[in-house]
Amino acid sequence: MALQHAAAPALGHPAARPRRRLATSRLHRMLLVLAGAAGALVFIEPSPYEFATLLALLLFLATGLTFRPALIPLGILLVLINIGYTVSATPLLGDSRVLTWVLTSWYLAVTALFFAAMLCADTERRLNALMLGCLIAGIIAALAGVAGYFRLVPGGSDLLLLYDRARGTFKDPNVFGAFLVLPAMLALRNVIAGDFGRAMRNMVLLGLCTAGVLLSFSRAAWGQLAFTGLLVLALTFLTTPSPNRRMRIVLLGVAGIAALALFLAALLSLDTVANLLKERLSFNQSYDVGEQGRFGRHALGAALALDVPLGIGPLQFARIFPEDPHNSYLNAFVSGGWLSGLCFLTLTLVTLAHGMRAVMTPTPWQSITIAVYAAFVGNVAESAIIDTDHWRHAFLLLGVMWGLIAASRDYGRHPGLAR
Repeated sequence: MALQHAAAPALGHPAARPRRRLATSRLHRMLLVLAGAAGALVFIEPSPYEFATLLALLLFLATGLTFRPALIPLGILLVLINIGYTVSATPLLGDSRVLTWVLTSWYLAVTALFFAAMLCADTERRLNALMLGCLIAGIIAALAGVAGYFRLVPGGSDLLLLYDRARGTFKDPNVFGAFLVLPAMLALRNVIAGDFGRAMRNMVLLGLCTAGVLLSFSRAAWGQLAFTGLLVLALTFLTTPSPNRRMRIVLLGVAGIAALALFLAALLSLDTVANLLKERLSFNQSYDVGEQGRFGRHALGAALALDVPLGIGPLQFARIFPEDPHNSYLNAFVSGGWLSGLCFLTLTLVTLAHGMRAVMTPTPWQSITIAVYAAFVGNVAESAIIDTDHWRHAFLLLGVMWGLIAASRDYGRHPGLAR
């Protein structure tokens, strides 16, 4: 009898479809890890992050990306915000800087929509992949910042430092410090929820990110790290039914505060750190106080925004005042008029409200939702004292938050379907 060999299923054969879906799913997750990790490499423009997110977006579009009805408010508000920017910038588009600013705003809005849409399916695996990328990015950025500050990289001081402040793989120490907050919260989440070995590994990562934030000498990033850490502990405590886990959270909180105090004491033993820390802790800086200082400009800028319903256009504030607004909400009003300002404020408030509902919904990804929400809240608070309008990780947080809002709502109604 002749031996019969089973032929491999043709590409169109039903038996081949699960294999294709599995291969596509793996490719999706690999690209999400890449996109998250590339978030640390933004010292050049266009940055690797732009290419990684664009590649991921194109692949998801080619293989199926559904825009769920729950994301319509996000899409509408982002479009309206950018319409306001575009209308206000129209007379200024001859300036290449203004044109680039507007195009960047549109692109970052698209990335937020992409992150939100892709999390509406295969939520748990895709979310884990993206957050793994963010943790890798945190390691890269923090190592670069710490190595640069202590001159461990020959000739790297000019690249990794700015005004003796660590900036790592970023252009600005303030952005560097703020970026590390999400990886720090993800590490903290793993410390709380993981077994002993996992907790110890993530304790090291948390310490590394904390060191990066401290050496950025960004007062806003310091406050954001402390606030978001407490928020993660509080929300985890509230959403944890187990008394034993609640006790663990309390003990970890106390131990964390003690460890941070010891860490600060060690840093302050270095004269260069102590002197710069003392300078940065002073709120009597020349650019903060006075009628034309940071907070004085907020009041003057608010009065200006009331008089110009269509705004003065992007990058024009510094032509009237000594510096930029250093307030993202004010910048939305002056750069895009009342339309952009009101929609930006509405988007922030709606995300905060619906994000809290997602946090309180029991899902397989609830602990990550808490970490992302805390980082988002911290970014919202920092936006009141600094311009976060084009921070890439701010739009990643926004998109991920909306994806989790939609997925958590679906999971609450039909457990298992959104997973």
